[in-house]
Amino acid sequence: MKQKILHIDSNHPVLWNELEAAGFENYADFTSSKEEIEAKIKDYHGIVIRSRFKIDSVFIDAAPQLQFIARVGAGLESIDCDYAEKKGIQLIAAPEGNRNAVAEHTLGMILSLFNNLNRADKEIRSGQWNRESNRGHELDGKVVGIIGYGNMGKWFAKKLRGFAVEVLCYDIKENVGDDNARQVSLAEFQEKTEVLSLHLPWTPETDKMVNSSFINAFSKPFWIFNTSRGKNIVTADLVTALQSKKILGAGLDVLEYEKLSFETLFQDKNTPEAFQYLLEADNVLLSPHVAGWTFESHERLAQVIVDKIIAIYKD
Repeated sequence: MKQKILHIDSNHPVLWNELEAAGFENYADFTSSKEEIEAKIKDYHGIVIRSRFKIDSVFIDAAPQLQFIARVGAGLESIDCDYAEKKGIQLIAAPEGNRNAVAEHTLGMILSLFNNLNRADKEIRSGQWNRESNRGHELDGKVVGIIGYGNMGKWFAKKLRGFAVEVLCYDIKENVGDDNARQVSLAEFQEKTEVLSLHLPWTPETDKMVNSSFINAFSKPFWIFNTSRGKNIVTADLVTALQSKKILGAGLDVLEYEKLSFETLFQDKNTPEAFQYLLEADNVLLSPHVAGWTFESHERLAQVIVDKIIAIYKD
């Protein structure tokens, strides 16, 4: 019997085409509600998602034949992983697929913010030629600290090899440091770091991790860059630190106000005061959760997922 796979988000065609060539039956439903998909998921052996809705215990219970859940992305926070594993369902993600894109985006944000590139561009377009106020900073000579030294963190450290920087990493796992970053205690990390880059999943342990007490534990004023998950930072506390110049600038590809799907931003008529500050600040650079979503990573993510699904069914 052929394995039936339901795709509930669109992805690069390589995903569909190679699964079909490998003998799987593909079905797509990009529009039905979670409840409507729950009503028919019993017929499928696998599901491929990005982040359209949360796959919880109710959904999993409705899928007695489900053998795997594949998320075309790095994290699995939209899935009740513990419950899925109890049911014998294999979980697949693809952090290898977009780690290079995330690393390059992070580096791009650092260099852009350090050199006021976005602000300078806007000023020139409006007829202003301000050299002194756009004097930049150099990355060389800085201590760069990476929190979360998995696929994303390691790849970002690799990109830093061309700079004369000291790279530190902090991670809950032991012995993850390598030739590109020295693993240190949190105390040493906060004592020395001048440029902080977050490469963390969103978990109960990392939720709201970057708050006022965490920020104030750093010995030096620092720059912060987040290409991981928005809810890892308390935005109001970040703004307070920007105002006091404890944080010198922020590059944020992700925001606390994002919805779980990452496709829309929580913003109604009452824009949070902290978010309004970010929108107006010259030393803040924002992008719409696209660090890992390049043309190249779009295909690479799909290929990684294909390879992992096929590997499940190899003898």
